[in-house]
Amino acid sequence: MSDCSHNCSSCGSECAERKSPQSNKTPQSFIEKLGEGSSVKKVIGIVSGKGGVGKSLVTGLLASEFAKKGAHTAVLDADITGPSIPKMFGTDERATGSEKGLIPVRSKGGVDIMSINLLLENPSDPVIWRGPVIAGVVKQFWNEVIWNDVDYMFVDMPPGTGDVPLTVFQSIPLDGVIIVTSPQDLVSMIVGKAVGMANMMNIPILGIVENMSYAQCPDCGKKLYLYGESHIDEVAAGYGLKVLGRLPIDPAISSACDRGDVESIDDKWLADAVLAVENAPASKKE
Repeated sequence: MSDCSHNCSSCGSECAERKSPQSNKTPQSFIEKLGEGSSVKKVIGIVSGKGGVGKSLVTGLLASEFAKKGAHTAVLDADITGPSIPKMFGTDERATGSEKGLIPVRSKGGVDIMSINLLLENPSDPVIWRGPVIAGVVKQFWNEVIWNDVDYMFVDMPPGTGDVPLTVFQSIPLDGVIIVTSPQDLVSMIVGKAVGMANMMNIPILGIVENMSYAQCPDCGKKLYLYGESHIDEVAAGYGLKVLGRLPIDPAISSACDRGDVESIDDKWLADAVLAVENAPASKKE
């Protein structure tokens, strides 16, 4: 490739340059191994092509739903510069550690959580770090945290297609991703970026969730489409993907998240997303 930088860690192409020295067929892998004593059966990334569309909300709802079903669930908050998972789950204690590694904080509903805000002296302190440092922290959250017998881990990804999302795709053995978007004219471009990156990294896309899809009148029950007509069905069909859910604009959802009680939300919108996660084949984690 004429435009190759010869830096395989920033590329998803399986060209000859990226072949393993031990084999002329097997591409070099950058997957990080789990730490000693950790076990994770299935890992799902929650992604978007831009920020502010509700990745953390979808992450929180799915993790809570699987915990309610009796699964041991975890959230790895990879959105290092904008972590909202601890606030959403009402976890304000500091993460602790042992000689074996960091110990995640457990929510009221039994979800294990690791986020940068659980390590900062003051959760409101800004994280002013460069990309390589942030990417290194994400790797540490995977291989230096004691993830004890986790059935489902959800990774709250940073938005976009930069250094940190690339690190997650290459370093953590994702079994699939769910794309989150909103009902605006930019939806095709937003979804396209996320689809393109997942395809380049050979990560299965389970489907799309539309957040802020509508508001429902509390009196008559009529759905009001505040952002105009949704295009999510045609966009999903264009990429051969399924729509896994439509989340409304609901003050009750916002209120629950603000008071750290996302686990109390009666999630009736993501049933198809739950099925997609359950049916996603799990790769071997080491």
